[in-house]
Amino acid sequence: MQDALIRLTGYWAGHGCLVGQPMNTEVGAGTLNPNTALRVLGPEPWRVAYAEPSVRPDDSRYGDNPNRLQTHTQFQVILKPEPGNAQELYLGSLAALGIDLRAHDVRFVEDDWASPALGAWGLGWEVWLDGLEITQFTYFQQSGGIALDPVSVEITYGVERIMMALQGVSHFKDIAYAPSIGTARGGTTPHAPRADSVGISYGEAFGQAEYEMSRYYLDDADIAANRELFETYASEARRMLDARLPVPAHSCVLKCSHAFNVLDARGAIGTAERARAFARMRGLAHEVAALWVERRAELGHPLGDATVFEIALEKTVLREIAAPAAFALEIGVEELPSAEVRPAAEAVAERLRTGLEAAGLLTDASAVDAFSTPRRLIAVVRDVEPKSPDTEEVVKGPRLAAAYDASGEPTRALLGFARGQGIDAADVRAITVGGKEYAAHVRTVAGKPAAQVLYGLVHEIVSGLRAGKNMRWNLPGLSFARPVRRVLALLGHRQIVVDELNRGRTTDVHRAADPSRVPVPDALSLIGVLREHGIEPDPARRRTRIVEDARTLAAGHGGTVDAAAEEDLVEEIVDLVEEPVAILGSFDAKYLDLPEAILTTVMRKHQRYLPVRGPSGELLPHFVTVANGECDHDVVRAGNEAVIRARYEDAAFFFQQDLRSRPEEIKHGLDRLTFTERLGSMADRSSRIAAIAADLADRLDLPPGERAVLDRAAALAKFDLASAMVIELPGLAGTMAREYARRAGEDAAVAQALSEMELPRSAGDAVPATAAGAVLAAADRLDLLAGLFAVGAAPAGGSDPFGLRRAALGLLAILRAVPSPAAAPLTVGGGLAIAARHQPVEVPPEALAEAERFTARRLEQSLLDEGLPIPAVRAVRPLAGDPARAARAASDLAGLLRTDEFARLTTALQRVLRIVPEGTEAGYDRGLFAEPAEGRLAEALSRFRDALPPRPSLPESVSAAAGLPAPIDAYFDDVMVMDKDPVLRANRLGLLAAIRDLVAPVLDWREVG
Repeated sequence: MQDALIRLTGYWAGHGCLVGQPMNTEVGAGTLNPNTALRVLGPEPWRVAYAEPSVRPDDSRYGDNPNRLQTHTQFQVILKPEPGNAQELYLGSLAALGIDLRAHDVRFVEDDWASPALGAWGLGWEVWLDGLEITQFTYFQQSGGIALDPVSVEITYGVERIMMALQGVSHFKDIAYAPSIGTARGGTTPHAPRADSVGISYGEAFGQAEYEMSRYYLDDADIAANRELFETYASEARRMLDARLPVPAHSCVLKCSHAFNVLDARGAIGTAERARAFARMRGLAHEVAALWVERRAELGHPLGDATVFEIALEKTVLREIAAPAAFALEIGVEELPSAEVRPAAEAVAERLRTGLEAAGLLTDASAVDAFSTPRRLIAVVRDVEPKSPDTEEVVKGPRLAAAYDASGEPTRALLGFARGQGIDAADVRAITVGGKEYAAHVRTVAGKPAAQVLYGLVHEIVSGLRAGKNMRWNLPGLSFARPVRRVLALLGHRQIVVDELNRGRTTDVHRAADPSRVPVPDALSLIGVLREHGIEPDPARRRTRIVEDARTLAAGHGGTVDAAAEEDLVEEIVDLVEEPVAILGSFDAKYLDLPEAILTTVMRKHQRYLPVRGPSGELLPHFVTVANGECDHDVVRAGNEAVIRARYEDAAFFFQQDLRSRPEEIKHGLDRLTFTERLGSMADRSSRIAAIAADLADRLDLPPGERAVLDRAAALAKFDLASAMVIELPGLAGTMAREYARRAGEDAAVAQALSEMELPRSAGDAVPATAAGAVLAAADRLDLLAGLFAVGAAPAGGSDPFGLRRAALGLLAILRAVPSPAAAPLTVGGGLAIAARHQPVEVPPEALAEAERFTARRLEQSLLDEGLPIPAVRAVRPLAGDPARAARAASDLAGLLRTDEFARLTTALQRVLRIVPEGTEAGYDRGLFAEPAEGRLAEALSRFRDALPPRPSLPESVSAAAGLPAPIDAYFDDVMVMDKDPVLRANRLGLLAAIRDLVAPVLDWREVG
């Protein structure tokens, strides 16, 4: 490992980096060293590389865990401004470490980074070496709450992880750290060499420190002393800020942070204290950042100014074509998040199609095809016309009456217009616009060459690229999910050069290939060239290859891969690789003793492995990983097997640790988990869920047996969130609650309810099957919605940190699927009102109303996603508080909309609704009827009212109202509703209002038509 640190230092020093020093106080990551935290701020260029011992007290494991240490080594690199080829430089550093890039599977997998406490965020990847995360690679966008210009790239190596992989060891203690300590030059031997001369292991060098510091952080650190240190360093940071000394202020903030981390590891930080401490440290860090920027400006930016400015581009010479030709556009990017790959390519192809269509450059034979991989977005157009058609442009001049005098001679107005157009007055034509005649000039506008249109269109497409999260890099004016590095645009065999992104008439292939950039002769050759070099640009073909190869490999070991069950994972893998290469790996069958959900969660969520199952669906000790491109299968298999072995060892460690405590004991840990500052800890939230569930159960009148199950499950609600396993793998919440409750001897129904309270986890997921599970799940969602809307934490734009959209959808799914009493069903508004009574803050009525509207909008979107027609969905909005009834009504209405009888009823009712003013009270006096049609309508209304059952369904209401259309039509034909006599008018409107009030709860009839 010592040699690796030396090699990395030498490599980056050779690429212009200053060799920095580690921070002289404890830091949780190399990012906090001022060489990064401060130097990324402001306009000055900066390149630095340094090793950083990173101290995280909460990761203390006494040296027992093979992969987790309280002090691990990061190697940190900052390149400012980002150089445009940081990925290539990084891969070169791996080669410098002796990693054969052609043998190994090295991948950049989406992993965005954010530190709210520092006001910092960036987009990038975790880098995998044969499935093992070895590096964090981030383009910093903001730090200290300040947008960064220029953008820096941060590369953070996990050195112990890399060395464990390269040396093939399964415990950090076994890493070969340094050669044997030899005899000193003066003939003395202060440290005798080991007899076996195998060198010094990591455990021998640092094992004692790892154990003793773990003891200190977890058991022996004095809580009062560390509280005092926290206050002392926070005060000292404030004093240094007041003295305008950002560097010592930053050092004090780091010491303050470490004292907090020690207290946290000792379990001494409560919810309110945590929130206050975070706010305090965040405020200090922001002030340090702002002061650093000010001080560097005062010093005149001694290192210079690397701010990136727009470049004036030279005018490009565009060569025309003589006949229809194909066009290919390839936008080369750094690895995109998998969810962005295909949508971005389809957007590019659609924008290209609409642009060419608008320019008249597409023929009947034209077709636009989209292709995509993580590193390229491609659109290929067949048959682009050489030139857009000529068009006529009409320029309107003066009114014709003002264009000529009485003798028919041009007036000064017409002569001025003609002169402005560069024509003779005799060439002016008469046109009619809006029924009036004008003098006009109709001129022919020559069509533009296809190359000219495409040049502008390609620039527009590239500059308009957008994704869910966007970043900046060293090209001003561009913003996308990841940097755009090159553009290849070929019209036939002619290149359309996009100056700042031009890499010649070439495309990039695999980075480890030689050469990694190859020529493309013409537009129609692009896809073939890529395939010749091992890249499959068609996602559908990649999917077929992944599924077929995975099944073939699994079959060789008596198993299969269930592609249908793993559909989401398969689709993700499709957009993680350019050339899928399936490799079968195995793990020790002893791990099958762990709950299956643990094993599959690790495979799917962490490693993107496809599980292999036996004939009866049982999990086998095998998996399929999909490498990106040809590699040494044995090397990659061994690497991935080592990774999953380590992960399963971790899982087994956490599982056994959790089993040593009963659920009630694990639940005590919820006190240490913050929910929000104003809404308390997760323990507080667990108590609220239990109280809300009890109120719901009273409302629903659960049978005694189900009530007992609910009460016991509610007492343990969310306990597993404090378990080591769920802290490590949050997606197992609920699953581990069931497992731990069952193993602790709880009733099976209680364990089931604890699991079901997390359902549904996503749209289309299963809903709770038991009453206790359904009530707990509903209480969970209601608490989230009522509490967070009360404290102003409603989702805004794309930001939804508490998952309130998912919570609302889950609540709706539960209320739709789980029956409640027909006479008094549980509504969204009723549930929110119950939850509001248990919040630790006041819940204003407007907050509850907004939460209900928010949920209603989710219901509307769900119904639309199910394929129901827009009019039907909008018409059932009044029923949104009762989601089950609303969904049934929308489905019924979709069928009724196709019938003539319903159309007649709708037309009649809409006549009623249009004429009745808002606020009109229902009621009428038969003694004031003056026309027979009034009496007939009143009788039809009475029959309608009598035929309606309590809480009628839509078909029942429509059936009961079948006799209304004819008397309504006759009423409007024979009766003057808006009579001059105010008494008659009010009576007639009151009759219509009575109809309105009877039909209003059924539908919003205005939306039906």
